[in-house]
Amino acid sequence: MPDQIYVIGHVNPDTDSIASAMGYAWLLRERDAANTIAARAGALNPQTAFVLKTLGLEAPVLLTDASPRFESVMRRYDTLHPEAQLGAAWTLASKTGGIAPVVGEDGKPYGIINGMSLFQYFTDMLGPRPGDTTVREMMSAQCKDAADTTVAKYAAGAHIRDFLNKILRDEHNDYWVVDEHGVYVGVASQREVLNPPRLQIILVDHNEPRQAIAALEEAELLEILDHHRLGNPYTHQPIRFTVDIVGSTSTLVSELTSEAGLSMPPALAGMLLAGLLADTLILTSPTTTSRDKTAAERLSRWAFVGGSPLKGNTIESYGKSVLSAGAGLLNRDPKDVVSTDIKPFESGGYKFAVAQVEVTDLMQLTDHLTLLEDALNDLRDKRGLDFAMLLVTDVVRGTSRLILTSNQPSVLDDLPYPPLPDGTRDARGVVSRKKQLLPAVLGLLEK
Repeated sequence: MPDQIYVIGHVNPDTDSIASAMGYAWLLRERDAANTIAARAGALNPQTAFVLKTLGLEAPVLLTDASPRFESVMRRYDTLHPEAQLGAAWTLASKTGGIAPVVGEDGKPYGIINGMSLFQYFTDMLGPRPGDTTVREMMSAQCKDAADTTVAKYAAGAHIRDFLNKILRDEHNDYWVVDEHGVYVGVASQREVLNPPRLQIILVDHNEPRQAIAALEEAELLEILDHHRLGNPYTHQPIRFTVDIVGSTSTLVSELTSEAGLSMPPALAGMLLAGLLADTLILTSPTTTSRDKTAAERLSRWAFVGGSPLKGNTIESYGKSVLSAGAGLLNRDPKDVVSTDIKPFESGGYKFAVAQVEVTDLMQLTDHLTLLEDALNDLRDKRGLDFAMLLVTDVVRGTSRLILTSNQPSVLDDLPYPPLPDGTRDARGVVSRKKQLLPAVLGLLEK
């Protein structure tokens, strides 16, 4: 729909990213009557999947890039069979602005009848000197005789930008849009293809382009709601931009809901509470503020009511179940561990990424260290990074170990985390990638 607005978090979404997208989309619908829909820029992690299942909620729609597709500019016109009389095509064309799609019994495009194809048909039928052939006789011919069968076909989900050169060289004014099986789904005009509507996007839980949905520059960015450091994208016009010092974006959404005099449905409130508790490690992370604690109380009041899937829970018990669902290395592919919760950065001429995984006991690391190191090095090479690191966080004891890729810049030798015999670093008391680890890394890179 042309006025639809997608509310979406960062790539490799965590629970707060998913929850805040769902909550803010709901709030904008309720408060502003906006046509908003929650979206996600990547696969769900185990923790988020657990929370959604517990609450009986559907995951947001998957939207991996903002580049316009052919489906956004097509029209699903009525169709005719190749054997239909040409008179029927004339009638249909008078309703569609001059075209009549001709589709076979198998649902696949046969040809398009338009002004040019009709002129060519009449020319072939009548020749340079029209004889006694009447219009009635010509209109009794079959549609297949007057259809242009050379019209190009494009998949509904294909990006328009990938075919612009071909379209600009094409002499046709209309194109078939088909599904993955080649079946007709609509027709797109060249004018609309060359000027497609931009997706309207609201970003939550991030503001750095490297962490955003692909092809964000092709979308219309309307707003950003976040709680991270600034690294915001260029915009063509002013937008609403909110970045605040709280432990989660779910906190900001709950505050805006309260300010509007609204309360969320229990399941949705439980989703945002999960995002808040996950990001603040049940309100124990150094990123936690008094506002987060107030928001947790507010969301728990909305979520733990009678009839709710969370009835009988407390903030502590619910938080532990949320953290436990996302913690641990057992039965997880090392490649997934290093890539599920990862954020890319650029600083001091370096491109790097910081991943984080939560465990309930750092002793788990011993049996998985070599495989994790290999996976982290492989990720660095495949993504063209200068280095990468994995913060393994014990959510029970509130401490971490840091794994770095091999051949990291020598400037990182001065990180304030003592090296251990196994090659990891002891990040004692570090649980926040945003507020503790990243500032230490950036401080060294930007010297």
